[in-house]
Amino acid sequence: MSKTIRARLCLMMFLEFFIWGGWFVTLGSYLAAALHASGAQSGLAYSTQSWGAIIAPFIVGLIADRYLNAERMLGALHLAGALLMYALYRAPDFGAFYPCVLGYMILYMPTLALVNAIAFRQMQEPARNFSGVRVWGTIGWIVAGLVISYLFAWDSPAGISRGLLRNTFLMCAVASLVLGIYSFTLPRTPPRPPTGERLRLSHLLGFDALVLLRQRNFAIFFLASVLICIPLAFYYQNANQFLTEIGLANATGKQTIGQMSEVLFMLAIPLFLRTFGMKTTLLVGMLAWAARYLLFAFGNAQALAFMLIIGVALHGVCYDFFFVSGQIYTDSKAGAQHKAAAQGLITLATYGLGMLIGFSAAGLIDDIYALGDRHDWRAIWLYPAAFAALVFVLFAVSFRNEKVAYHVSAVTSDA
Repeated sequence: MSKTIRARLCLMMFLEFFIWGGWFVTLGSYLAAALHASGAQSGLAYSTQSWGAIIAPFIVGLIADRYLNAERMLGALHLAGALLMYALYRAPDFGAFYPCVLGYMILYMPTLALVNAIAFRQMQEPARNFSGVRVWGTIGWIVAGLVISYLFAWDSPAGISRGLLRNTFLMCAVASLVLGIYSFTLPRTPPRPPTGERLRLSHLLGFDALVLLRQRNFAIFFLASVLICIPLAFYYQNANQFLTEIGLANATGKQTIGQMSEVLFMLAIPLFLRTFGMKTTLLVGMLAWAARYLLFAFGNAQALAFMLIIGVALHGVCYDFFFVSGQIYTDSKAGAQHKAAAQGLITLATYGLGMLIGFSAAGLIDDIYALGDRHDWRAIWLYPAAFAALVFVLFAVSFRNEKVAYHVSAVTSDA
């Protein structure tokens, strides 16, 4: 892979995740302050990510993998996404906002697979090259948060009261337009030649890998993956609204500490797997979720603000030690026949089913503890803390420890 191709792929990844990080993090704050959305309505808006994850295999598997070049599909989806993002910028109320955000996420979630496909096709050694390209996606997410907080102050109390968070959608519409046009200049990535194998719905959704559930350890891991995504949804939906509501300055910018820690803790995964085994590594990730929510519950924006920062910084442990390690575990258990199907099944179960339940639960609990235009955040955060702790205990007593070979190519990231 030439330096020019590498640079072009890095820019693609940067824009892909700049777009996602540029509006998704502050969505809860915007909905509550500008559109006066209830907790249940915010849950509906965030759950569009789950619906997008569920529908994505159909778009990628039925269209991109069979008929269209990946870079052309990527360009078309982002150009259409730019129009929907502009519609979100103009939406006057939640009734107009929701169908646009649902349509947008149905278009956006397949692009996550497409950018990976484009990058992998240009690499002779993906295990060596992919992480260096993919990290620019995380940088893009970080830059988006820093721009919102430190360059424009859209998430400041004054900015929120003036509705300036609406500008995040305009910013991302422009970025989506740029990426849409830029995608057509990317290296050609045509569909793979047909293999003659009949396309099956069960394969698209990863159901071929259900045979792995006959293994007791994998079945326990699979169930734990679904369950731990329920408290995970509370973070995505509530964290920014919580931090801005209690008055933490530059909340969106400070949340990028989580992505910075994600890069650092990913480097520790091989050491943990070799030293402690898969069970301990996964348990550390689960325990970090419970600890983070307790820090949020008892911290504040004044003397105890350090507790909030530590809670945000734990994102690297929370995500990497459970989800990235879980991807490695899934890859190791699947075998050559079921590798792709197994990863698809885990993605469908976590980002699809688990987080769909989690967003709904977070919305309902938010409404229960709403105090006018504010919330009893301590009570809210104790729910996911308790649930994560329960999953931790159940997993600890039922999952048998394993040592798993570490393969860099199995590692991906959420931002």
